Amino acid sequence: QLQLVESGGGLVQPGGSLRLSCTSSSLTLDDYAIAWFRQAPGQDRKAGSCISNSDGSTRYVDSVKGRFTISRDNAKNTVYLQMSKLIPGENAVYYCAAGPECSRVDEYWGRGTQVTVSS
Repeated sequence: QLQLVESGGGLVQPGGSLRLSCTSSSLTLDDYAIAWFRQAPGQDRKAGSCISNSDGSTRYVDSVKGRFTISRDNAKNTVYLQMSKLIPGENAVYYCAAGPECSRVDEYWGRGTQVTVSS
């Protein structure tokens, strides 16, 4: 079900930074684990990071560790993905997803936001 809305995508130069947002008008995001996925052209959708709803712990795939940060602002019902040191290979549509825990975050999705890394 599409109950999440992503925003913040756009064009950024290699080495640059971008912050993506994920929000919902129908879900209280703090009730869910929230993950960010990305799908590059011709490739499968892949998980990149997740923030737990139980203890706020975060997890990242190795390729983004140290460069991406996932966080929540419960007052704004928003989850962010701060991305830095972006590389051209990270051109993709970025999606947020929600579920009961980080190992099961496929219950709700957004339509995605395009990130283009190019000079």
